[in-house]
Amino acid sequence: MAHCNRFTDMPMTRREMLQTASAGFGTMALAALMGDSAYGATVSPGVDALAPHFKPRIRNIVFLYMDGGVSQVDSFDPKPRLTQEDGKPFAMKMEPTQFDNNGDTLGSPWEFNHYGESGIPVSDLFPHVGACADELCVVRSMTSNFSEHNAANYFLHTGHGQAGRPSMGAWTVYGLGSESQNLPGYVVLNSGLIPSGGIDCFASGFLPAAYQASMLRAERPTLANVAPTEAKPELQRNKLDAMRELDAAAIERLGNHDALEAAIANYELAYRMQSAVPELTDLSGETEATKTLYGLDSDYEQTRIYGTQCLTARRLIERGVRFIELTCPGIKGADRWDAHANLRFNHGNNAKAVDQPIAGLLKDLKARGLLDETLVVWTGEFGRTPFAQGRDGRDHNPFGFSMWMAGGGIKKGHIYGATDEFGYKAVENKVEIYDLHATMLHLLGFDHERLTYRYSGRDMRLTDVHGHVLHDILA
Repeated sequence: MAHCNRFTDMPMTRREMLQTASAGFGTMALAALMGDSAYGATVSPGVDALAPHFKPRIRNIVFLYMDGGVSQVDSFDPKPRLTQEDGKPFAMKMEPTQFDNNGDTLGSPWEFNHYGESGIPVSDLFPHVGACADELCVVRSMTSNFSEHNAANYFLHTGHGQAGRPSMGAWTVYGLGSESQNLPGYVVLNSGLIPSGGIDCFASGFLPAAYQASMLRAERPTLANVAPTEAKPELQRNKLDAMRELDAAAIERLGNHDALEAAIANYELAYRMQSAVPELTDLSGETEATKTLYGLDSDYEQTRIYGTQCLTARRLIERGVRFIELTCPGIKGADRWDAHANLRFNHGNNAKAVDQPIAGLLKDLKARGLLDETLVVWTGEFGRTPFAQGRDGRDHNPFGFSMWMAGGGIKKGHIYGATDEFGYKAVENKVEIYDLHATMLHLLGFDHERLTYRYSGRDMRLTDVHGHVLHDILA
């Protein structure tokens, strides 16, 4: 092949060809077979998987992100003393808050009821989730290192308080790859709100670009530009083949290049998603009972939106997608779960949107035998103060808040950790975000200290130099 007007490659001799190719023909045949799911392919093309360090307890993670921060004392951590001292000066020292508009002690406007054989107390905000209490492990002693949304969101998603690090989902697919040939290994279902900090919360950071999230929207079409513009599939296939040849020539000339290799893989994946995504999001084959279970017949639009996303999450699990994150639906006047004022309206409407769909997801996964191999994680980036902001709101509180997990490898009907009598700070079995990440990776079959990627001169990991597996909550 001519490189310029003066020089041309010398033809390769037969001996040189055999020496160079070696077992190449057999390897090519094997690669073709291994790319077929019938012969054991487990990852999407362009995304290599590592071997787990030990037998995984789960295959998938569904991350239910409660954007803005749910109040622990109004959801899963009842505090009678708050009710007793409602409206009185707060009896503990107040740490600096985001808006420095601290008021008096604020009791919860919601009653708590004990659910299931475990008797876990859950507020009236979540009656449907409460009915699933015997599946939950509620952690009441979560903490965060940040009290501002952007940094706290980056920290929750990536283990670092600034943008640029790989997200939980990216690390998951880096470790395990994807079982789906026609869908990404890491999907974010956007119900309407993108977290503060933007899509960097879902990025691949210094990992190869193929590991970043693909976002599906709540509205139609769920994926931009999913419909082909060519009249015939052959025309599109010809374009992709030509693009592949050009990109391959560039890689041969310039050497490996992450962005270019990821682009090749993504073009091919996008081609297959054109048929996979419409089928995924077509819920017409679901029974009316299933749709009702998820709240798709609710008179509240936001319940229908989030219910559709939860049902889609189950369908993604069935199709082998490893990590699925759901964002919250937008609610006019509620501004996420970020209840700096009008707590009752804010938390009431947000809970109404997500409560039934989340319970539907848990029940549906269990009925189909999928919950034992799926980890469901519910949390915000921090909690909220037990004292008022102004008169009827709550400010950010990273010192102690609640989250829960359910599914494979997790103790059922269990409460772990505790906050003080006001629900302000973790005082028993304090849990950090690093510990949550370490536990998630452990259930996926990885030692968080050994799942690393060489970057900037050192081995980087999701948990940095921190983190302990929460063995006390493992079944």
